[in-house]
Amino acid sequence: MSTQPNGDGFSRRTLVALMEDKPGVLSFVVNLFRRRNYNIESLTVGHSETPGISRMTVVVHGTDAVVEQVVKQLRKLVNVIKVSDISEDAGVLRELALVKVHATASTRSEIKQLVDIFRAQIIDVAPESMTVEITGTEDKVDSLIEMLRPFGLKELARTGRVAMVRGMLTSTTNGS
Repeated sequence: MSTQPNGDGFSRRTLVALMEDKPGVLSFVVNLFRRRNYNIESLTVGHSETPGISRMTVVVHGTDAVVEQVVKQLRKLVNVIKVSDISEDAGVLRELALVKVHATASTRSEIKQLVDIFRAQIIDVAPESMTVEITGTEDKVDSLIEMLRPFGLKELARTGRVAMVRGMLTSTTNGS
């Protein structure tokens, strides 16, 4: 996982929260970050394996003390069922990106070769562009984007990190 300090005591931490899938719950969580002046590096939310429960993966950048405070504050929210800092755990981290790149007849084959090397997919072709879908680690996504940049990026959409601890079954009934 990604917890490497950058020399000033700050590190990237991955938090996973299970919360009730109700209107306004995400707003409460985001407002908590805003009120405390914590920066969210990435945030993804979607349904979990349990009906009525959403799973939020949030990447924060801060000191251990700041991250510990974030976790404590999240746990206090009524609609939040469980919060875990999985930064130190062996986990699976993925991100999805859609990249629309400028493409001409003379550059399409070179772009296709790059896409194939990264095991990405071309999902749309237009007269002056190609749209590529890539899923993988953040480094893999970053690398493909940098390789495509010289062709001219027209549009870029990234999901942010989604994460799961390897091999462990998480319980949605534990309040910790």
